[in-house]
Amino acid sequence: MNFSIAGLSVSQGIAIGRISLLERGSPDVPSYTLAEDLIEPEVERFSRAVDKTVAQLSSVRDRIPASAPTDIAAFIDTHLLMLDDSALRKVPAETIRSTGCNAEWALKLQRDALVNVFEEMDDPYLRTRKDDVIHVVNGILRSLQSPEDGSSHDDVPVMSNRIVVADDLTPADTILLHHQGIAALLTEYGGPLSHTAILARSLRIPMLVGVHGARQCLRNNDQVILDGHFGQLVVTEDAEMLRQYRELQLKDQRHFASLDRLRDEPAVTTDGVEVQLQANIELPGDIEMLEQAGATGVGLFRTEFLFMNRSQMPDEEEQFEVYRSVVKALQGKPLTLRTLDLGADKTVDGEVASTTNPALGLRAIRLCLHDPDLFYPQLRAILRASVYGPVRLMVPMMSSLVELRQVQRIIGMVKQELRQAGKGFDEHIPVGAMIEVPSAALQAYHFASELDFLSIGTNDLVQYTMAIDRVDDEVNYLYDPLNPAVLRLIFLSLRAGKRAGVPVAMCGEMAGDRRFTRLLLGMGLREFSMQATSCLDVKDIIRQTDSRTLPRLVKQILSSADQDEIDHLLTQLNA
Repeated sequence: MNFSIAGLSVSQGIAIGRISLLERGSPDVPSYTLAEDLIEPEVERFSRAVDKTVAQLSSVRDRIPASAPTDIAAFIDTHLLMLDDSALRKVPAETIRSTGCNAEWALKLQRDALVNVFEEMDDPYLRTRKDDVIHVVNGILRSLQSPEDGSSHDDVPVMSNRIVVADDLTPADTILLHHQGIAALLTEYGGPLSHTAILARSLRIPMLVGVHGARQCLRNNDQVILDGHFGQLVVTEDAEMLRQYRELQLKDQRHFASLDRLRDEPAVTTDGVEVQLQANIELPGDIEMLEQAGATGVGLFRTEFLFMNRSQMPDEEEQFEVYRSVVKALQGKPLTLRTLDLGADKTVDGEVASTTNPALGLRAIRLCLHDPDLFYPQLRAILRASVYGPVRLMVPMMSSLVELRQVQRIIGMVKQELRQAGKGFDEHIPVGAMIEVPSAALQAYHFASELDFLSIGTNDLVQYTMAIDRVDDEVNYLYDPLNPAVLRLIFLSLRAGKRAGVPVAMCGEMAGDRRFTRLLLGMGLREFSMQATSCLDVKDIIRQTDSRTLPRLVKQILSSADQDEIDHLLTQLNA
């Protein structure tokens, strides 16, 4: 019997194989009180479990091939840093001593506290970092509950060409499974911005997420097709269907194998339209990926990493040194630095604040205007770094012209302070804003008239237009960049930039999805910024496109309110 299951595709491609159900849920956490003489031995048991987990992750990191993208090692490094942090090493030990509880329970209490901090965050990308806390804690729990003989809980059976189905997976799980030769991944939970999803895209492992209840209707060894292009899993033994998908799979494989030839080629359409392809990065070490991806610069540098997991905010000098090092490492390629995009979850002294709905609260530029002591040092650091190479300053979450003029006034004040202090900076540093909320898109012409550039952040623009939390498994099916309202807001923003004579870029996930490349080109987008691993794929589409053929179908797409018709027209556009 044939049947299909729909899911959210986070990594495209086609896989054909048999199901392996992976039981890797959260470990059970017992709770009991220790006798006085057992407390210190329990602290030692906890410490050994952390050390064992570090050894296991280090072993995983050593298995990463040198040719793999650098962000893969960064995932593991993030978890290793967390294991070395006092929040996971010292606090549970102190809880064991102060309450006399067992190690597992002390660790659970700290995990819950840390997860609550991340859940309060406004930025959906940063909020998904709570997954890292859960994954790391689960690793320690498994070490606590496994024999203390050095054996690894991460050992998995050989799964060559298997399609692995699990409730959720850690980046470490994914790397181990990749080394086992798996064909694809399907999880009941997770979203497109999780580390595991990003890792699957880097490794080009087809993956579906958010398939609730999948393990209830699938069995080990079921013959299936996972279609990462259309977000479905087909259970079938039909020989003809399998043959057709194998042909599509072979076509995909040939396509990806051919992309490296484009690394040094320009992103130019067949009729001579030049397009800028830049990369989004969040750590200085990510710069190494730019050359491999053929990116012409950094269209979005997330500065939040400097502010995370610490009790004191970084001062001006620390920020300046980091920004300057990135500018120098780029060797003349442009760098767009986004000012702080955190929210009401964190104040200057590191205390956690609560808010009813942080995504709609004191976040990003609202927080920076509310707390000048946070904003001024970052602006001074960015401006000082601008003297070392081409730097653009980009402000997130602009929603009104009142905010814009406040920002302009503050930047003017900071420039004057730097002049008086004799510190150099680029007097003409381009200043731009992100178009992430509908109010900004509807006022895009007014923003463009007073700024040097705009950048459309589709991740938040889709979220706010559709009134959904895109990291919520229950509603992320509504996250659709092709919704007519979203498309019209994007088009309004692009048209506004053209009218005002300023460039408009796009730095959301939509920019790195080849399904939308021709649509965006037809709407007038000429500056794309994306995960580095997507650059060559998007460049390939651009180099096969005659931009003169796009306007007719794009106009029909923008005029339609019917989702099925839009999907059909997009298929024609990409044919």
